[in-house]
Amino acid sequence: METENAVNYKFMGRSFNDLSINDDSSAFSDCNSDRSGEFSTASSQSRRLFLACTNSDNSDEFIRQLVSDLGSCSIDEQKNAALELRLLAKNKPENRIKIAKAGAIKPLISLITSTDPYLQENGVTAILNLSLCDENKELIASSGAIKPLVRALRTGTSTSKENAACALLRLSQVEENKVAIGRSGAIPLLVNLLGNGGIRGKKDASTALYSLCTVKENKIKAVEAGIMKPLVELMADFGSNMVDKSAFVLSVLVSVPEAKTALVDEGGIPVLVEIIEVGSQRQKEIAAAILLQICEDSVVYRTKVSREGAIPPLVALSQSGTNRAKQKVSY
Repeated sequence: METENAVNYKFMGRSFNDLSINDDSSAFSDCNSDRSGEFSTASSQSRRLFLACTNSDNSDEFIRQLVSDLGSCSIDEQKNAALELRLLAKNKPENRIKIAKAGAIKPLISLITSTDPYLQENGVTAILNLSLCDENKELIASSGAIKPLVRALRTGTSTSKENAACALLRLSQVEENKVAIGRSGAIPLLVNLLGNGGIRGKKDASTALYSLCTVKENKIKAVEAGIMKPLVELMADFGSNMVDKSAFVLSVLVSVPEAKTALVDEGGIPVLVEIIEVGSQRQKEIAAAILLQICEDSVVYRTKVSREGAIPPLVALSQSGTNRAKQKVSY
């Protein structure tokens, strides 16, 4: 896995040392369990069942029954079982292991391919909630969840797409799954969600792409899918609440030449210079790190950066950076 560590760049005769571009701890909040307010729409019977399952003596029996109902000939029973398992996995972490051990993962995956949007949404979201348990991630992937999740990312409701992105993020936290997810066609769909989704969709897509694009072939897939256009647009929109996330995604991409070229072609240099001038301290630091990485070994790009007026704000940042990621300038 490629990672971005503290770097040492030279630009215009200066050495910019100890620029950190991997402090993403607050830029990305993990995709957690679904946030769709199911309790307000669940039936009274469903809520009573959920409350009954909080009793550990009864929960195993209820879970086994729900897993059995996933295979029912009645679509209503399937919907109810999928919803209940989704809720159980969301709210009680210990239930995630119980549900997986009861054999729910494969039948839930089969629901993701359903043409019924409600059934698909509950299948996707139940798998997301189960994937919050590290012990379940490998089992979910090995049970064949990746391709159905990618399909949901293509054809599902907005909630299905968002939760599929989150589930793929969770599965990508197992290193060997990153390439499999990329080769299943997820990258262009996540790029589309980044560009055209709602605010939650954009956030979920950026988080998933940040994780997946630590792998070189996924970086190239993202560039080929046109990721630079939405990234530059989001970085330029300070009201989007996406400047940090977009910049961090960009920071893992620019290690490949294709990304540098695409960034310049999409007008990314003036946007990064503006961030250094008026962004928050962290935004300034990540934008500076990206610019300096672009300039590395490229006289043409150095000239472009200089012409955009980057030198004065870079020098100012070198004198006022935080202790954590301060640039130490030497001549």
